[in-house]
Amino acid sequence: MLLSPAAGRAPARTTRPELACGPGFSSTFFKGSALRASVAQASGRTGRAQILIVRADNRPIIIGMAADSGCGKSTFMRRMTSVFGGSPKPPAGGNPDSNTLISDSTTVICMDDYHSLDRYGRKEKGVTALDPAAQDFDLMYEQIKALKDGKSVEKPIYNHVTGLLDPPETVKPPQILVCEGLHPFHDERVRKLMDFHVYLDISEEVKTSWKLQRDMAERGHSEESIKASIAARKPDFDAFIDPQKQYADVIIQVLPTQLIPEDKEGKVLRVRMIQKEGVKRFSPAYLFDEGSTISWIPCGRKLTCSFPGIKFFYGPDTYYGDEVSVLEMDGQFDKLEELIYVESHLSNTSAKFYGEITQQMLKNSQFPGSKNGTGLFQTLVGLKIREVFEAIRQTTVAPVV
Repeated sequence: MLLSPAAGRAPARTTRPELACGPGFSSTFFKGSALRASVAQASGRTGRAQILIVRADNRPIIIGMAADSGCGKSTFMRRMTSVFGGSPKPPAGGNPDSNTLISDSTTVICMDDYHSLDRYGRKEKGVTALDPAAQDFDLMYEQIKALKDGKSVEKPIYNHVTGLLDPPETVKPPQILVCEGLHPFHDERVRKLMDFHVYLDISEEVKTSWKLQRDMAERGHSEESIKASIAARKPDFDAFIDPQKQYADVIIQVLPTQLIPEDKEGKVLRVRMIQKEGVKRFSPAYLFDEGSTISWIPCGRKLTCSFPGIKFFYGPDTYYGDEVSVLEMDGQFDKLEELIYVESHLSNTSAKFYGEITQQMLKNSQFPGSKNGTGLFQTLVGLKIREVFEAIRQTTVAPVV
């Protein structure tokens, strides 16, 4: 028989340090306890019950997020951390050009910080930032393992503004560590440290449009230099970045719409959430009936749709030889609050209450992609990551309202 505190009860206090949360952990984040009391009947002649105190795994949960530059990793991070509470911010008093983001329970580190060559060193050697030869995978593995073991590290900083390697910064072990960047799944040692793997797969047409918008506005690059950079990086992307998606548990694939023949503007997107079957602690979300193949146009009395409308798809498929379930949305919402109608037909979303997906989307409506499938599926993945966290920690995370 398993005895555990009632749901919602405050965590039990303990004066035993070996039973307390590890470094950087706050018990106020949870509902429930990180400990379980397991009662087993003794096999001896006395017949007395023995109580065994078992520690849940209080080490950081590590999430891997792989994608090319300019593919929406930062937006995904903001949506995910919103599910857990708090807004990600750079380390207080640290390097203003730090890539690290810290929120109430989550720390996001950028794998670019493990570049072994700065921008000028790569140019001198004739390699791009996508080439594994320009990465220090040994240091990456050592530091992520140390963080998983509850130890602080002095992590290097790659300065995206200057292209130089800046002095290191201290990173403490959080409750949830997100490792995002170009190569989180390339090294098998690093990949095996991760509890869940996400890949953002953006088609070339969409990626070019996004990268132009970001790098011209935020980094001051010219259109010509951005297009030249994309063309120069493509062989290395195909060789070293794209193959990593085979290791992902969930792939969010962003494609041009199929609702507008020969669409040239790229403002309407078709987004697919490819969910691998048989992943530990993860079960795919589905539309209407699990395992079926369904095409659904929800436009009508309960969902306002202007041209070109909205179309959903759900069904089984295979991906790199693995069985997957695919959720797809083509088009965009006119009124985001009407997403509640779509949410009512989605199952196994890991939401804590009816309407949580819609609530999260409305709360983050200023984020890019909020009216199309990128925002919807990023939010869904955030809820799934919360469920993975709960399963590993054997605890319950209070929903952020």
